[in-house]
Amino acid sequence: MNFELKSLSPSQAAQLNTDTLLVLVPDTQTDKAASGALQELIAGATRLGDLEQGVGKLLSCYRAPGFKASRVLLVRVGDGSAALVRKALTAGLAAVKTAGVKKLGLVLSLFDASNDAVRAAVQCCADATYVYTTTKPSAKARALQQVVVGVSQAAAVRAGFDTGRALITGVEFAKEWANRPANHATPTHLAEAARKLGRLPGLKTDVLGPKQVEALGMGSFLAVAKGSAEPLRFIVLHYNGGPKGSAPVVLVGKGITFDTGGISIKPAAEMDEMKFDMGGAASVLGTFAALAELRPAINVVGLIPSCENMPDGLAVKPGDVVTSMSGQTIEILNTDAEGRLILCDALTYAARFKPHSVIDIATLTGACVIALGGVRSGLFSTRDDLAQALQQAGETAQDLCWRLPLDDEYAEGLKSNFADMGNVAGRAGGAITAAKFLQKFTAELPWAHLDIAGTAWKSGAAKGSTGRPVPLLLQYLIDQADALAAGAGKGAKARTKKAAKV
Repeated sequence: MNFELKSLSPSQAAQLNTDTLLVLVPDTQTDKAASGALQELIAGATRLGDLEQGVGKLLSCYRAPGFKASRVLLVRVGDGSAALVRKALTAGLAAVKTAGVKKLGLVLSLFDASNDAVRAAVQCCADATYVYTTTKPSAKARALQQVVVGVSQAAAVRAGFDTGRALITGVEFAKEWANRPANHATPTHLAEAARKLGRLPGLKTDVLGPKQVEALGMGSFLAVAKGSAEPLRFIVLHYNGGPKGSAPVVLVGKGITFDTGGISIKPAAEMDEMKFDMGGAASVLGTFAALAELRPAINVVGLIPSCENMPDGLAVKPGDVVTSMSGQTIEILNTDAEGRLILCDALTYAARFKPHSVIDIATLTGACVIALGGVRSGLFSTRDDLAQALQQAGETAQDLCWRLPLDDEYAEGLKSNFADMGNVAGRAGGAITAAKFLQKFTAELPWAHLDIAGTAWKSGAAKGSTGRPVPLLLQYLIDQADALAAGAGKGAKARTKKAAKV
């Protein structure tokens, strides 16, 4: 899908030659005195009560006088905030999708659209029209091919527009790989996808196999993988956009490409959805795809431990004890708590990069789904500043998370008579005890954990990947790049003043 950003007045918007003109109408217009076909249409529709108040309320017009587009869709957008832009467009684009529109004019010129609002608009256009086709030849690909975004001043919102386009690249990359059936998204397939990303400017990819992982002493990761005929892959991605030597942000994505539960096998109902158990890995890949397009000035490392969790004759058994890369031993009390077993070794590996921060992303626990549903991802962190930065990034990107506690008392259930720890601690507070397990492998690292079990995909008629939390992660990286640039600027000024004094 192609996007174009233009400065358009309301009168210019009316002359846009598109299949459909979708106009977001605020409660209070910036220039009520303005005249023209668009303003007259809105005024008349409002006066007659045809365009009701309320975000998402819409009026569809065909062959309206003074417009080049054959269809004009007026949609109420409230105060024009990013959240309301998304809500209004979700309603408007549902009508556009059924009409098979190929070229859309999207008008945000009637209010002072912010960078966040423009980004939300661009991303919403992609989300509302996304179609998965890779293993479904009968599926009709998205009809919408071109979107012209009209705003009052294009230069003022160019950053939001560019971020939105990069987000589409990242989110759709994540959706593609999470939606693929497990036989089309094995650890080897994921590694190949990562290698292709590594050919993009600023990116590099290394892929480690079973022998290399064994040489590193990743006994916990190996234990999960040995029950499957599919060989494991440990994927290491590098994005070098920041100053050389600058501490990187490390993203660690859980890459269980299918989770049967192992010997502690899951019930058959909805087990097909366990192809989504690599949602954390997909989000890391998607974030790197977005980084390659947006090119922020920051260094980022991506780590993806990837394997299947299968009940083969070689599979790890409840009660087995394994030794992690950190040297700590783990009694595996439930083989269906496998995500934390592959993540713990990746977290130990992350320390070698002397990171600015480490964030792991995982479809980790059903308990988090019960706690937060599908609205917010669970956030855990040992650092208040990191937690606040992630939460703020989520608010900005409208990819919400919520911080849960990490009190030491929650780790009591992880005690084992036969190893340094067990891998589960019972049903109570399951999302928290899983995070406490991971915390044991982060030592003094500035670490955060995102449990995306409730937000990575949808079930039912709308079954499919959401691409979350790519928007949150990309916004966090943008914020950190901005902070790094601001710090460098202050340092340069200080050096200039010092030199002047000398």
